Amino acid sequence: QVQLVESGGGLVQPGGSLRLSCAASGNVFAVNVMGWYRQAPGKQRELVAQITSGGTADYADSAEGRFTIAIDNAKNTVSLQMDSLKPEDTAVYYCTLEMGERGTYYDYWGPGTQVTVSS
Repeated sequence: QVQLVESGGGLVQPGGSLRLSCAASGNVFAVNVMGWYRQAPGKQRELVAQITSGGTADYADSAEGRFTIAIDNAKNTVSLQMDSLKPEDTAVYYCTLEMGERGTYYDYWGPGTQVTVSS
């Protein structure tokens, strides 16, 4: 079993910054991708950013240029530095992990952390 625990959410003013962190523990092996999704009230869950174990990152258009994702393979952690935050970034942010190999893969989600951008 694998557990993901997010931290770093909270309330921030527009234009401010937050750093989210996520640690994976348990039977973690062959990590392929870690990432962040978010879900705002009344909206579908959407990808924010993801990064491979090799360091290749992809960002949603809304995050490009403002958010930075980073992975630490030795610690099985992923972080999301969020700058120039906007009210529309308000959402619950979920950490994700895909691991596995040879055609067998597993996906895990964290419980989520609330990010609120408001003055």
